[in-house]
Amino acid sequence: MIKDIMTDAGKRMDKTIGAFRLDLTKIRTGRAHPSLLDHVMVDYYGAQTPLTQAANVTVEDARTLTVTAWDKSMVPVIEKAILESDLGLNPATSGTVMRIPLPPLSEERRRDLIKVTKSEAENARIAVRNIRRDAIHRMKDLAKNKEIPEDDAHKGEDQVQKLTDSRIKEIDELLAEKEREMLEI
Repeated sequence: MIKDIMTDAGKRMDKTIGAFRLDLTKIRTGRAHPSLLDHVMVDYYGAQTPLTQAANVTVEDARTLTVTAWDKSMVPVIEKAILESDLGLNPATSGTVMRIPLPPLSEERRRDLIKVTKSEAENARIAVRNIRRDAIHRMKDLAKNKEIPEDDAHKGEDQVQKLTDSRIKEIDELLAEKEREMLEI
């Protein structure tokens, strides 16, 4: 039973870290990266569709993304979606190809983005701690109902704490790596 609780907690913590990684890809650094446009949705023949399913997104150089629409009629729709996104990007269109120059980040904007990143990291840490709390609570309930010995429950709690510590360390490492990327000029 303790193994089941540990496995469940580990899977849930891994999902939390995966969601945190996804959130980090949406936060812009100084470099162009195709995942920057992952959350942009376009009206693809009446259905809201991710931009990556309506066009090919590639990196032309360190500060330029290239978006190539698969359907010529979708070019104005994709351009409008990029303009209306919260990214503040301005695509330059020629035929079916859109070049999106990324303006350099000001120092103030970098600091704001770092605050957002730290906030996302703290939310991920809180989610991991909540998973720990749930797992420990389940073990205490099992011990209280005499389904497992109390010694096993305490050992399980220690294992859950070690698992939590390793996941929080991983979150901190991801945060530090993202901060280094954001401070590069």
